[in-house]
Amino acid sequence: MLPILYQDTHLVAIDKPAGLLVHRSGLDAGETRFAVQWLRDQIGRPVWPAHRLDKGTSGVLLFALDRATAGRLGALFEAPGAIDKTYLAVVRGWPPAQGLIDHPLTRLPDEGRPGTTPPAPQAARTRFRTLQRYELPLPQGDFAQTRCALLELQPETGRRHQLRRHCKHMAHPIIGDATHGKGPLNRALADWLGVQRLWLHASALSLRHPHSGAPLQLSAAPGADWSRWPLAPA
Repeated sequence: MLPILYQDTHLVAIDKPAGLLVHRSGLDAGETRFAVQWLRDQIGRPVWPAHRLDKGTSGVLLFALDRATAGRLGALFEAPGAIDKTYLAVVRGWPPAQGLIDHPLTRLPDEGRPGTTPPAPQAARTRFRTLQRYELPLPQGDFAQTRCALLELQPETGRRHQLRRHCKHMAHPIIGDATHGKGPLNRALADWLGVQRLWLHASALSLRHPHSGAPLQLSAAPGADWSRWPLAPA
């Protein structure tokens, strides 16, 4: 069963496991399990996802339980500053203690219509804070050890794959990212940790309830696999 974090007459939020698609996608035609269908069958009623998490990302995922609420949530997610999102990520190297990634992003190839001219890059901003630094006994190239860091990421905009693309832009790709990361390092760390996944977790979502306006704080602690990383910072 999917872990339910919150449920009322209009909303339901789950802690999505890594490796689960939110809904059917032509990009992963061989997949047979999807959060939308799984949750619908679990609670016995239709659900509408309010936002998306990549297949490899775990954590807080919010759904509406009716079309009217889905519309209100959609408006909230489009409104600047209406929703606060917090993620945890393990990245390559040691980024600064904190910072702002202000880097516009173009649409990905599969987002536009075939044969159309891609639109201009869209503004994209992500704040980050370094929580821990790791120095692992894993040789990489000319280096005797591997440096990684645990980051708190707070996107101010909602572009597709924003966190993964922004971390790559600042030369600290998320570990386990097959598209934007480093394959040899990902494989070496997967062998060393004993688990292969994208190390990105949606830990918190804050918004006002689309009907009552009351503050709604949703959170999900990282799963047991995150305990494989060292507890003490380097």
